Amino acid sequence: MACSSAGIKPHGYKCMSDLLLSVEALAATYNHAIRALSGVSLTVRRGEIVALLGANGAGKSTVLKAVSNLLYAQRGQITEGQIHFDGGAVTTISSADLVRRGLVPVLEGRHCFHSLTVEENLIVGAIGRDARRSEIASDLDRIYALFPGLKQRRKSLSGFTSGGEQQMTAIGRALMSRPRLLVLDEPSMGLAPLVVESIFRTLKQLNVSEGLSILVAEQNSTVALRFADRATVLENGRTVLGGSALELRQRADIKALYLGSPSESAARVSSSSNRAVA
Repeated sequence: MACSSAGIKPHGYKCMSDLLLSVEALAATYNHAIRALSGVSLTVRRGEIVALLGANGAGKSTVLKAVSNLLYAQRGQITEGQIHFDGGAVTTISSADLVRRGLVPVLEGRHCFHSLTVEENLIVGAIGRDARRSEIASDLDRIYALFPGLKQRRKSLSGFTSGGEQQMTAIGRALMSRPRLLVLDEPSMGLAPLVVESIFRTLKQLNVSEGLSILVAEQNSTVALRFADRATVLENGRTVLGGSALELRQRADIKALYLGSPSESAARVSSSSNRAVA
């Protein structure tokens, strides 16, 4: 239902029809035994970039797999909570149909088909939406404009390209599916800072110029908070903090308490609590 434009709206008001993705009180396990998530909640509105932050092992990848309905592929189960994409319950929609509806994941690890060329990898993304030949050609031109380096390597086997080029190929393949929500898992992992900066600038360009919504899980909070609109912080599989990226970027305690390794985080939280008691 469309929201009315009449009347005075409170500061920060957003129409509920702007809501593209909602995750409510999500709990998940692996092998019906290992609890991975407990009470995770977040939202992504149309045209937003939302960062999912946390130390290694905080549960970021599990959230993104659940959002993409891919958790079952690693013997994972959603035990509580709800996930809705554009009003539909994600658990009732196959991962392939989610891609066709516009929720397109780029999983951790730069998953390219190493025996295919860069251009063949890109075309795979268009085949999933039954694109016509003319549409594929047009979309390839668009991807090469976004990532000029890929055009130079388009005939190279992906397995022989650099880590940065493989990440660009994986993102480009996802963009060939014409997503409305791009779900990215650790796009900066193992890449040089200049490559990371280039990738995030391109994503921000797509967000601004085309209104592409992005949910990105990142351990690199510094770069993620510079480009995101909002962020949610996870610790030990739970949502512990959320707010605007600007506000979180200005808080010196965020990185110290929540974005180190799990052992470092626990030690710092314990130290902070002891100081408070004293």
